[in-house]
Amino acid sequence: MSRSNACILVPAPVEAGTGRRGADMGARALRAAGLAETLRELGYEVIERAPVAVGAVEPRRHPNSAIRDLAEIAAWTAAIEKAAYEAAAEGLPIFLGGDHSLAAGSIAGISRRAREEDEELFVLWLDAHSDFHTLDSSASGNLHGVPMAYVTGRESFAGWYPPLVAPVKPENVCMVGLRSVDPAEREALALSPITVHDMRAIDENGVGRLVGAFLAKVASRGGVLHVSLDVDFLDPEIAPGVGTTVPGGASFREAHLVMEMLHDAGCVRSLDVVELNPFLDERGRTAILLVDLVASLMGRRILDRPTRRWS
Repeated sequence: MSRSNACILVPAPVEAGTGRRGADMGARALRAAGLAETLRELGYEVIERAPVAVGAVEPRRHPNSAIRDLAEIAAWTAAIEKAAYEAAAEGLPIFLGGDHSLAAGSIAGISRRAREEDEELFVLWLDAHSDFHTLDSSASGNLHGVPMAYVTGRESFAGWYPPLVAPVKPENVCMVGLRSVDPAEREALALSPITVHDMRAIDENGVGRLVGAFLAKVASRGGVLHVSLDVDFLDPEIAPGVGTTVPGGASFREAHLVMEMLHDAGCVRSLDVVELNPFLDERGRTAILLVDLVASLMGRRILDRPTRRWS
């Protein structure tokens, strides 16, 4: 699935993009749930990076008074972009959140590396939210709601976020599992060539058909794929450890099917696992499920899956 047999684990404990505490512990929970050991059992070399970190920043006030922690998130974006660009030269980076604001940096760095290597980058966005707000349109001010707008080159970020070296083509983005989209985002998506599949589309067509069509497009263009997996893509009944729960998400089997198809496609270049909040989890259920999903993406077959006991 990558240029080498190495998986590069890149913790990014950013939580300033969301309105509640706890997402900065997500990477540690994934480690406790056995992510590195699971990848080694599947035959991968695992390289564990030190957590990305940022220093103190001078606060900046945006004309949109709702925006919070702008300077801090901009600093995180720059630091994660650099880490992503460097890790992509060594293997398959897995970015461990942290909130979804980290995708602004991870995708930007992967896209810069892809452009240098003359690869066409596609993005599969697995999330209940589109995160397609600009700095001007965000009403909540939570900057985990803007990364997809930033990486596709929407206006409003110049002078506030790091300059974007290699914007992702909107027509190369597929969003799957949406079920909570603000009016401003909905309007912007309607004018964008981004492919959008909400949960109704999944109900009517099946997630396999929708994701399969996108993977066929990636293959036809000889592209590489970044996958951004937000915990709230999953139904909160099976994944309660997230601060942005939205009922009606992907089921256990739907999520595993997506991961199994991604492995079979052989085009995944990098992965985000974001918004895990262990403080809200139930005895590690969500962390363990996420490790199992990563295992499916990396090649674990149905017949190899271990039985989990919760009592």
